[in-house]
Amino acid sequence: MLGLAVSPLLAVFAAVDLAIAATPIISAVGSKFFTSNGDQFYIKGIAYQLIPKDPLIDTDQCKRDAKQMQDLGANAIRVYHVDPTADHKGCMDAFADVGIYLFVDLDDFPTQIQPTTPSWNPSQLAAFSAVLDEFQKYDNTAGVFVGNEVLTTGSTMTYHGGQEHRTDQLTAETSGAAPYVKAAVRDIKAYRDSKNYRKIPIGYSAADVPGLRPMLQNYLACGDNDAERAEFYSLNVYEWCGESSYDGSGYSQLEKNATGYNVPIFVSETGCREPRPRLFGDQASIFGQDMAGTWSGAIVYEWIQEANDYGLISYGPMVNPNVSTDALDGYPRSGTPTTVSPDYGNLKSQWATLSPSGVKLSVYSASASITPPACPTSTEGGWIVNGNAPLPSVGQTLDSAATASSAASTPTGSAAQASASATGGGATTGNKEITRMVVCLLGVMLGFVTYL
Repeated sequence: MLGLAVSPLLAVFAAVDLAIAATPIISAVGSKFFTSNGDQFYIKGIAYQLIPKDPLIDTDQCKRDAKQMQDLGANAIRVYHVDPTADHKGCMDAFADVGIYLFVDLDDFPTQIQPTTPSWNPSQLAAFSAVLDEFQKYDNTAGVFVGNEVLTTGSTMTYHGGQEHRTDQLTAETSGAAPYVKAAVRDIKAYRDSKNYRKIPIGYSAADVPGLRPMLQNYLACGDNDAERAEFYSLNVYEWCGESSYDGSGYSQLEKNATGYNVPIFVSETGCREPRPRLFGDQASIFGQDMAGTWSGAIVYEWIQEANDYGLISYGPMVNPNVSTDALDGYPRSGTPTTVSPDYGNLKSQWATLSPSGVKLSVYSASASITPPACPTSTEGGWIVNGNAPLPSVGQTLDSAATASSAASTPTGSAAQASASATGGGATTGNKEITRMVVCLLGVMLGFVTYL
């Protein structure tokens, strides 16, 4: 494979819109995010999914939460599920007014790429594109995900020495889904550019599966064809729990794997819930000298207190969900945010002392040299994808017999057939996604939230 050296970074530098705007836009340039003012952007984010279908439609609630997030020190939110037909202007403006950006997932439970029976079909492409159509309107849309934890078989939670640990298992069946994630990146990039939208960064949020390191992150960013490469990569990491350390948590290995990476990389979920209290000690490494030269920040899980017990705020005491239509699982979903102590204060204190300045775009673009990583090769019993094989086209599904020799398989023959293989529940990691799915089902049963 021929490396792509860019010095200066003329191609990506040209993608940055330097027009003065009320809200500076975020662009991916080389291995970093920059604002249109030329400053490097580090994510101090919060996972924000108050209700199953779309938390960005209640303007008054967004204003209350935005004000509280400003107090916390956040500058970004991650939203997992949205309704592209809804009106989001009120909420997007509310967050923009306090300098908060959005990273939004393009998929939903019915449209996500499946781990063991992956496909990338016209229905999925249309659904992803609809979300992009809606959120490209807003200057504070910072990036979009084409998938969340597609490559994982699930996990088990254990407690070692009073600390929470997650054990993930990788199989050949799930690593075979990687080409479909990369195909989604390719086609959403092409759609974005065909519509002359600004170059909102397009990437992926991965489960932190040791058996995938560093093959998946390298695969999504490798190759000579820029049109197929992801524009950022992120990891959901729950390794630094309690009184841990840079080396003891395994973060030093994450940094080693990311050194020299050619696109921005950040933590898209973090924040062990055990042992209590939550200390968020990893933030000092992510935003400090250990990792800030390579990583672009972190998103902490999560804003609202619910059954999974990760919340930084609550909206009041638990209520009977059969009586209150505002509490799917007994936890109110709107109101005045009340901080969860001491977790909220611990995170606020961490972020208050961590403000890396990074590098100016003008300096970075004149000096950086970016080369994509080599595409990974297949290994028996683990990563099975030939990184140099052609990507699947829209409408192809996985042929289990086509492993290392090819990334794609036989066309399904129709969009309807391809769509049928893309329904059902997706891969989940830990208890967080399971809780979101249960909340969705409860919402349907109560008759006021519809998922499908």
